[in-house]
Amino acid sequence: MQKDSNKGYIALLGWSLNAIEAAEKFDRRYIVVAPDWAEPYCQQHDIPYVCWNFERLNDRSLEIAETLKEKGVNVAIPLFEETVEWAGAINSVLLDNPRLYGQSLLLRDKALMKRRAQLGGIRVGIFEEAHDKDDVVRFLKRVNQTLLKLDGDPNDPIHLKAFDKAGCLGHRVIRTPDEIDAIPDEEFPVLMESHLDGWEFAVEAWIHDGKIAFLNISEYVTLGYSVFVPASPELERYREQITTQIEKLIKAFDIEFGLIHPEYFVTSDGEMYFGEVAYRPPGFKVFELLERVYGFNAYQASMLVFDPKSTPEEVAAFFPKEVVDAKGFAGCFGVYPRRRVVSRLEIPEETEDHPYFESHELTSPLEETVTKRTAFGTHWGLIYFKGDDAHTLRDLLKHQEDLDFYV
Repeated sequence: MQKDSNKGYIALLGWSLNAIEAAEKFDRRYIVVAPDWAEPYCQQHDIPYVCWNFERLNDRSLEIAETLKEKGVNVAIPLFEETVEWAGAINSVLLDNPRLYGQSLLLRDKALMKRRAQLGGIRVGIFEEAHDKDDVVRFLKRVNQTLLKLDGDPNDPIHLKAFDKAGCLGHRVIRTPDEIDAIPDEEFPVLMESHLDGWEFAVEAWIHDGKIAFLNISEYVTLGYSVFVPASPELERYREQITTQIEKLIKAFDIEFGLIHPEYFVTSDGEMYFGEVAYRPPGFKVFELLERVYGFNAYQASMLVFDPKSTPEEVAAFFPKEVVDAKGFAGCFGVYPRRRVVSRLEIPEETEDHPYFESHELTSPLEETVTKRTAFGTHWGLIYFKGDDAHTLRDLLKHQEDLDFYV
C-alpha cells in the first residue's frame, strides 16, 4: 500500500504479525519496535524495525523515545499489556505531553486504576492490596463479615489478581483460608477484590478527540474460555448505559485518543460495576472476530485513532455503524486439555460438522503430560465460529467445554 507522508508515522510496540500485516495494507508509514529475536524476520521480509527489549523502565528508557523522534515517528501504539507503560513514556516525548506517562501507569496498575475510577464516580467493588498471605486471610474475613455471614455459611469468594498482568494471568478465586496457603510467595503483592455477581462483559472503544468513534460490546460466554461479537440482543439493550459508563471512564482517565478495553459487570437490577480497563488490544483474537463481522481491520482502526494527524472526517468515514452493520456473530473458544495425559489432537466431529464452525489453530501436543493449570492458565489454541444467531452461537461455545480436543 502506498504510504501517505502527510499522515502520521506510527511505531508498533511489541510483536504481532496481524498488526504488521494490517500496517502493511494501511496508508501510514510504520515501524516495529520489538526485541532482538525479531530482527532476522524483519530483515528477511523488509519490515521497518528498531530493536528494543522491553525490560522495566529505567535510566535508559528515554533512548527509544529519542530514537523514534529522530526518525520522525509521531506516535507509539502498545500492542500488549507489557508495552502500555512504554507507550506512555514514549508518547509523552513524541507528543510533548508529560501527563501521558502518568496516565499509562494508571492503566497498568490495577489498584491505582480502581482508585482513579472511584474518584471519577464510577462504581467498583471493595478492593485492597495484599503484601502477604495474612493480608488475604484478613480481607476474606472482613468481606464476609460485611456481608453478614454467620458461622457455617459458605464464604463469598474473593478474587486475587496480579497488579500488572494481562487478562486472566495470575487470577485466582479464593473461598477458604486453605486455598490461601496454595499461593506462592512470589505472586505477592496482589490486588484483592470482592466478588461481583453479575453478567461480565468487555468493551472495545476507539476514542478520537476525547469522543467515542466506535464501541463494541464483547459477550463472554465463560470467562477465560469463550467470547463472541457483537453481543446478544439481551446485552445490547444496555448499550446506552454502557456508552454512558465509557464516557465517564474517558473523563476519569483523561483519555484523548486510542483504544480502550474495559471490563464491566451488570447486575440483575441493571447496575454497572467497573472491573478494569486496558489500553491495548483485547486477548482472544477479538480484533479478528470484529473483522469477520464488520469488515474493518481493528489494528488499522487503532492506528487511525492514535495518529495525531487523523481528521474527524477520516475517522467517521472509517468505522461502520455498530450492530446494524454487523453480518452475523463471530466467536471463539479457547481449548484446555481436560485429561492429565494426552497423545494427540482430535477435533470432535460434532464441532467440525457444525454449520457455524470456521477454523481452528490447534496443534498436536508437544508433550504427553498436561501441566496443571495454575490460576486461569493459558489455553492451547482457539477455535473460530460464525453464524447468524447469537443464541445458537452462545450455546455452541458453552457446549465446547464438555468436549475433548486432546485425547
